[in-house]
Amino acid sequence: MNTCKMTTLCYLERGDSYLLLHRTKKEHDENRDKWIGVGGKFEDGESPEDCLLREVREETGLTLTSYRYRGIITFILNGQTEYMHLFTADAWVGKEHICDEGDLAWINKRDFAALPMWEGDKIFLDLLEQNAPFFSLKLVYRNDTLTSATLNGSILHI
Repeated sequence: MNTCKMTTLCYLERGDSYLLLHRTKKEHDENRDKWIGVGGKFEDGESPEDCLLREVREETGLTLTSYRYRGIITFILNGQTEYMHLFTADAWVGKEHICDEGDLAWINKRDFAALPMWEGDKIFLDLLEQNAPFFSLKLVYRNDTLTSATLNGSILHI
């Protein structure tokens, strides 16, 4: 029986930059060496918002005070399914701290696409920049290669 994973992913925005996590510290990490937003796996009984707030606090030390639920990403990697709830945030309190999963850095949005990342992330980051309404995006990978993308039920040419 296949099980699916439920996660959150958040891009904290400050001016023209995102707070990104360079995943370098976990040995067996499917995101190893990639730049991603912050977030993680749901704990039992959590809503997407509960998971978002806990994960951002754990990974960054920051407590979000203004955030927006932007979309759901169905992420399929080698036959395993993950439902990733995508958020952006533009206000928080607290002091940023060192993350035990990688290195946090504020990266200009123009420079982000040149960094090592999942190919499909470029699709949803573009949707975020366009301020697209809530969306559903399905990304199918074989190893690190994006093999198909479907936005709101329509196949995208990749």
